[in-house]
Amino acid sequence: MSVQHVDVLVIGAGLSGIGAAYHLQVESPNRTYLLLEGRADIGGTWDLFRYPGVRSDSDMHTLGFEFKPWNSEKAIADGPSIMAYLRQTIAEYGIDRHIRFGHMVRRAEWSSVTATWTVEADLVDGGSATYTCNFLSMCSGYYSYKEGYTPDLPGSDQFQGQIVHPQAWPEDLDFADKRVVVIGSGATAMTLVPAMAPTAAHVTMLQRSPTYVAAGPSVDVIANGLRKVLPDKVAYAITRKKNTAFQQVMYKRMRKNPAKAKDFLVGRVGKALGPDFDVDTHFTPAYAPWDQRLCLVPNGDLFEAIKDGSASVVTDHIDAFTETGIALTSGEHLDADIVVTATGLNMVTLGEVDFVVDGEPVDFSETIAYKGFAYSDVPNLASTFGYVNASWTLRADLIAHYVCRLLNHMDATDTPICTPRLRASDASMQTGPMLDHLTSGYVRRAADLYPKQGDREPWINPQNYAKDKRMFRKSPVDDGVMRFTGSHHQSVGR
Repeated sequence: MSVQHVDVLVIGAGLSGIGAAYHLQVESPNRTYLLLEGRADIGGTWDLFRYPGVRSDSDMHTLGFEFKPWNSEKAIADGPSIMAYLRQTIAEYGIDRHIRFGHMVRRAEWSSVTATWTVEADLVDGGSATYTCNFLSMCSGYYSYKEGYTPDLPGSDQFQGQIVHPQAWPEDLDFADKRVVVIGSGATAMTLVPAMAPTAAHVTMLQRSPTYVAAGPSVDVIANGLRKVLPDKVAYAITRKKNTAFQQVMYKRMRKNPAKAKDFLVGRVGKALGPDFDVDTHFTPAYAPWDQRLCLVPNGDLFEAIKDGSASVVTDHIDAFTETGIALTSGEHLDADIVVTATGLNMVTLGEVDFVVDGEPVDFSETIAYKGFAYSDVPNLASTFGYVNASWTLRADLIAHYVCRLLNHMDATDTPICTPRLRASDASMQTGPMLDHLTSGYVRRAADLYPKQGDREPWINPQNYAKDKRMFRKSPVDDGVMRFTGSHHQSVGR
C-alpha cells in the first residue's frame, strides 16, 4: 500500500479546516497540504445537521471567514446558505483540489526519529489509507459525529410514536398535523420549535430548566447599508470589527454585573411575551448569564409561535414515556406523535483519534493546553477549538494564522519539531479545566476527557478575543515554552 506524504495534514473540512487551508496557501505557500474529511461532503456541522430551521446561532459576519466576505442580506443564516458560502470559498481559492473525502482518521503516530506523523484512515467505501506529514492540524470539531447525546428516557420503548434526535434527522419525517414534543432548552430546541410550529398540529418545548434567550434581528441593517456605499471587503471588515467588539463588550458587562444582566434578559422576554406569560418559570434560569451559552432567537420567532398558540413551553421533569406521550412528575401528560430529543451533543477530544507519541499513547486529559490550541509534550500538533462566548471562526482564524507563523519559523531556523514543554517555573502552576467558562451539561459530561489549563500565559485558554489577538498575532513564536528542535535522525547526522 502506497503512503502519501505532505507537509501538513488538515483533518476536517468544515469551517475550521477550510480556513486552515486558506491560511496555509497564503501565509505558508511553500508547504504542501491535504484535507482529510470523513464524510462525503464539506461543511462539518452544516452538512451533518439537517433538521428544520437549522441556522447559525451567531451572525455570519463573525462566523464567516476573515478573508471571505459574507454578502447575503441575512446575518443569521440557514444551513443551506452557509453550505453555499463554503462551496464558493473552496472553489474560489482552489481548496477543493486538496480535499480527500470518505477518509475517517482513526490513528496518528508521531516519530521523533523522522519528525513525522503517520496517519491512518478508514475509507468509507472499504479499505484504508496511510499518510505521513510533518505537521498535523486537527480541525475536527468538539463533538462526536457518530451520535448525539440522549439521556435515559424511562419507558421510551413503550412509546408508539417516533423518537428522533436532531443529529440523525430522517429526510422523510412527516410532522404535518402531528403533535410534537421537543425535549431540550438549548439552541437546537429553540430553532426547531418555531420551524416546526407552522406545519405541526402543535409543538411543545419540554425543558427541565430554562435557558437565557435573547431576541435579535436576522438582518444587520448597518452591514447591508455599508455594502451599498463601500467595497465588499471594506464593508465586511468594518461590520466584523463592529460585531466582534459588541459581542465582547456585552459578554464582559454581563459577567461583571450578572444580576443586572439577568434582569435585562428576562425583562426583554417578558416584554415580548406579555404580562400574562409565566416568564419566571419558563425563561428565568437559576444560573448567571453566560455560565451557559445564550440562545439567539432571530426576529423573536420562538416568542411569536408561543403567542399565536402554535407552540408552548413546559418546564417539568419526565416521569416516564407512555404509549401516547410523556408523563411528567407534576402529574401532567403531554400527548405526542413525535418526540424530538434535542438533548445535546457528546463532546470528544481531537476527533476521537488515537494518538501515539514515540510509542506512548497520549491521554490528553493529562496534558496542559498551550494557548488553547496545542498540548504539553505533543509535538507538531495543532487543534482548533473556537469560542464558547462568540463566533467559533474568530478563534479558528487566529489559530490558523498562528500555525503558519510556527511553520515559517521552523523553516527559517531549520528546526522540524516544535513541542510545548513546561518550564521549571511552571512546576508550581495551578491547573483547572480547559473549559472553565461553561457549566452546560455537555461540557460537564466531558470535563474529564479534556486537557487542563494553567494560571499563566501561555498555558491558558482565555476565551477572550482581544487577549487571543495579542497572544496569537503579537507574542513571539519562540517564547521559551514552545521548544524548537531537530529530529533525532537530524541530530545523529550532525
